[in-house]
Amino acid sequence: MRINIPTAALILTCLSLASCSSTSATQPEGDLSPENISKPADSDENLEIARIKCLTGIAVSGRAMRIVSTVAPITNLVGMIAGDVGPVVKGVVPEGINSHTFEPPPSAAAILEQADIIFVNGLKLEDPTLELAKANAPDAVICELGTSSLPQSSWLYDFSFPEESGKPNPHLWTNPLSVMSYLTTIRDVLVLADPSNIDKYESNYVVVSKLVMDLDAAMKVSTETVPANVRKLLTYHDAYAYFALRYGYEVIGAIQPQSFEEPSPSDIAALIDQVKSKKVKAVFGSEVFPSPVLEQIGKETGVRYVDVLRDDDLPGEPGDADHSWAGLMKFNYITIVEALGGDASALKAVSVDTKIPDKANYPQ
Repeated sequence: MRINIPTAALILTCLSLASCSSTSATQPEGDLSPENISKPADSDENLEIARIKCLTGIAVSGRAMRIVSTVAPITNLVGMIAGDVGPVVKGVVPEGINSHTFEPPPSAAAILEQADIIFVNGLKLEDPTLELAKANAPDAVICELGTSSLPQSSWLYDFSFPEESGKPNPHLWTNPLSVMSYLTTIRDVLVLADPSNIDKYESNYVVVSKLVMDLDAAMKVSTETVPANVRKLLTYHDAYAYFALRYGYEVIGAIQPQSFEEPSPSDIAALIDQVKSKKVKAVFGSEVFPSPVLEQIGKETGVRYVDVLRDDDLPGEPGDADHSWAGLMKFNYITIVEALGGDASALKAVSVDTKIPDKANYPQ
């Protein structure tokens, strides 16, 4: 059973007034007043429809709420807001695989069909999983966190995600301001489905949001120690477009084209020329997806090759404090800043241990 769209719109207005009042994220206070909640400054019809769809559920009673999520950073954000008050949170995209090409196995259908709420990133990141959810969980609330956070006018396109393909860069979680919007939506959805635990969800929201903004502030400080003319990124995958926009880095390229196959010899030659002409200080590879091409570019240009960045594979093991969105961002931010000659002391001083138990299940 669903509430109708006008009712959902009213709930959206009541729960997320900051969509009308806030143009930038500030560190939230305990009172959770609207001016302390991050929402996009502009909007469009598709974004509003996506927001409303996130809030079209009804309260779950008599049993634990069943939540399914996709990639690990989103699973962690949901797990942090849910805490230990009862919701069962299950991820369906295993860590350490390419989430763009992931095809859910038949067993995922059984998990999805039991869900009350399904959180996906959206922006066309997990289309096969989204389609499976629509087919097997018609009564579940399917919430696209990215699609409901960023108006289409702000979608970014690049080498891996060219505009003509129709798929924008989906990696909003590298920008803490977008994560603030994710958290606000997650909290609103959980409160709607489980109003008896509103105090706990809001308490968790405040703690996690403070950590998000602490990381953002530390990243600003750390970035200032990197000379502006060396804030250039050549990466294994175009995962840092929104990160770069937030902190003033220039993405000069990525080695993974939209097909997610190896780049052509002409692509490689062009990247080598860019590295030389732009005086790039480091090229960044992935710990999960080793790149002989980036290693080759590093050798041919004499530029340091750093092969430890992570896209959506969380550090540590489930249950560890650093096995989290915050742990992932802290690790990547420190790696980038230090590889470019900056001082990451401010980032290292941020503790990612929220003391909130993350009970989510992460497929490995």
